[in-house]
Amino acid sequence: MSAFITPEIRRRLKSRKTAIAGVAAVAATTVALSLAPSGNAEAGVQTEAAAAAPVAFKADAEKTAALQESITSQQSAFEAQLKATQAKAKAEAKAKAEKAAAEKKAAAKAAAEKKAAAKAAAEKRAKEQAASRAAERKPAKVTYPNNLDGWIREAMAIMKKHDIPGSYDGIHRNIMRESSGDPRAINNWDINAINGVPSKGLLQVIKPTFDAYHVPGTSWDQYDPVANIVAACNYAADRYGSMDNVNSAY
Repeated sequence: MSAFITPEIRRRLKSRKTAIAGVAAVAATTVALSLAPSGNAEAGVQTEAAAAAPVAFKADAEKTAALQESITSQQSAFEAQLKATQAKAKAEAKAKAEKAAAEKKAAAKAAAEKKAAAKAAAEKRAKEQAASRAAERKPAKVTYPNNLDGWIREAMAIMKKHDIPGSYDGIHRNIMRESSGDPRAINNWDINAINGVPSKGLLQVIKPTFDAYHVPGTSWDQYDPVANIVAACNYAADRYGSMDNVNSAY
């Protein structure tokens, strides 16, 4: 509490203590003078002075008491004011400290949130960059038109992966001879049809041949144009060396 007593307050306290001491000293001196005998006075005067002394002492004592009471009252009021001032200063210091702590906490929270946001953004960028690099490394998926040209080119791409020989011209030539490019073509009159296994599709492949030379990754539907071409070319490669070497029914 003493930390909040200013030099002005200390000065005022000292002045009040000095005043109280002075009043007490004056009262004591008055009483002493009133009671002290005088060597030069007559006996009657001494008696009168002695009789008046208690009255004067009482009056002085009452004045002194009143003054002391006033000073005490002022002192109490001053001390109450001092306590109020100290309490206010303490409350303000506490509020200031709490405000500083709150601001520090808020700043730390904001810094943490900013750091987390920066980290999340960096991770997102890293993922996007990784995905972009992966997309660049991954070959683009090739799409083929749903027509005879697209079917032949898609079949040749599959044949290349499985080391099955055959040129575009050789495949196209045999397709035109066997089915005229109709993927739903079927032969219902030759010996295969009589035996219950008619030739079907672009390259007129019978079911046993299609199943035996079917290439993994293609459809098991005998009418599927790509699967039909790949299976027929696989069979021609095994029997004739390549579909390019086939110039008639096979």
